[in-house]
Amino acid sequence: MEGIKLIAKNKKARFDYELGDRVEAGLVLTGSEVKSLRMGKANLTDSFAKFKDGEAWLVGCHIIQYPYAHYDQHDPERPRKLLLHKRELRKLASKVQEQGMSLIPLSIYFKNGKAKIELALAKGKKTHDKRHAIKEREQAREMHRALKR
Repeated sequence: MEGIKLIAKNKKARFDYELGDRVEAGLVLTGSEVKSLRMGKANLTDSFAKFKDGEAWLVGCHIIQYPYAHYDQHDPERPRKLLLHKRELRKLASKVQEQGMSLIPLSIYFKNGKAKIELALAKGKKTHDKRHAIKEREQAREMHRALKR
């Protein structure tokens, strides 16, 4: 896609969760965080969004400190506010509360110069579901190898 620069993906999310509705949100960041993201220094593993006082917050996202910022360094693990429309916030908050789902980040990217994050409503998979996914993936690989020969 044009105008989009991918920074980080949460590859583990697709394995650990059954993903549902997806939404794009903006992020409230400091200057050193934006510069670190431009360098591609972010980790979304084990992060999630939570709702507090009618606002959405990204928790557990690790953005490495920018090495050239001397006096105004950011905390790499600080909660970051998510920018969503009010009706989106209400809709997502009600689904998270009622259905026992989580709001999981899938990727961080720059879109037309602005930092954005893709979130998905997700339900955790059980261990046997994960084993089934691994088995299907292995069978697909074997079929692909057999067709190559």
